[in-house]
Amino acid sequence: MTGQQVGFVGLGNMGGRMTRRLTGAGITVVGYDVRPGQAEAAGAVAAQSPAAVCAGSDCVLLSLPDSKVVESVVLGDGAGDHGLAGAASPGQVIIDLSTAAPASTRRIHAALAALGVEYLDAGISGGAAAAEKGTLTIMVGGSAAALDSIGWVFGPIASKVVLMGGSGAGHSTKLLNNFLNAVTLAATAEVMVAARKAGLDLAAVLDVINASSGVSYASTHRFPRIITGDYLEGGLTSELMTKDLVLYVDHVRELGVPCLNAAGPLASFGAASNLGYGNQISNRVVDAIGDLAGGVRLFSPASPASAASPASRAAGEEGAR
Repeated sequence: MTGQQVGFVGLGNMGGRMTRRLTGAGITVVGYDVRPGQAEAAGAVAAQSPAAVCAGSDCVLLSLPDSKVVESVVLGDGAGDHGLAGAASPGQVIIDLSTAAPASTRRIHAALAALGVEYLDAGISGGAAAAEKGTLTIMVGGSAAALDSIGWVFGPIASKVVLMGGSGAGHSTKLLNNFLNAVTLAATAEVMVAARKAGLDLAAVLDVINASSGVSYASTHRFPRIITGDYLEGGLTSELMTKDLVLYVDHVRELGVPCLNAAGPLASFGAASNLGYGNQISNRVVDAIGDLAGGVRLFSPASPASAASPASRAAGEEGAR
């Protein structure tokens, strides 16, 4: 569907890719990002403020770091900035594609509902590669009627859209999925480092795992490329993975569910951040575990210097002083 206008706040790693998909489908995007030039780089018409994206837009999409930022953008800062809530028109739909706390999502939903503005929480899965190809999975919480009214906006960016329930259900589902993602990624990374130290053929190990009970998305989609040196750069960082894990722990605590399996991935991605991989793709957790195992790498590039970890580079620089 063309001839429509979408507002978009947050044009970073995921938001920028989704914006390019929308503009490529003939949809006008009016975008805002705190970093100058991001809107233009994504092919959007640059707006001067988050609220400015509302004017003339059929709906507004958000792709932001966390609930604190989402609340500030949507509800304002309490010091004269009324955020999107002060600029949105009754009947307009705001769609939050961020990974956020369901309790915060429900508060925002209630505040906007009082103004006649619809709010959908729409967790996304698939990472940068799926955003690039327009094959994201989107899990939605909120009104079915609101989703039907703006369903066209998901066409260029997603291959699967599922209404999970009322407000907060989309973000709740996203946290549950991300927890499993973190567990299997961290555990598979540890196993592959152990396989390398055991002198096993890594491709053969993956072949066995993927035909056995240890199979996961990490073993089928990530590690066949990681062992060749392709870390699938551009996806969720270790710092953001840690943030999502903390959100998961808080969420299941609020639900009264025992959280017995979060310690491992929290330790793994926390270690990755502490060793200098925090702002790199979370797949680099395998290098952090490799550092702790004595400098193990699943793949060794031709140049030894390029294989050095942030921690070992820092140690080398210190020794050169």
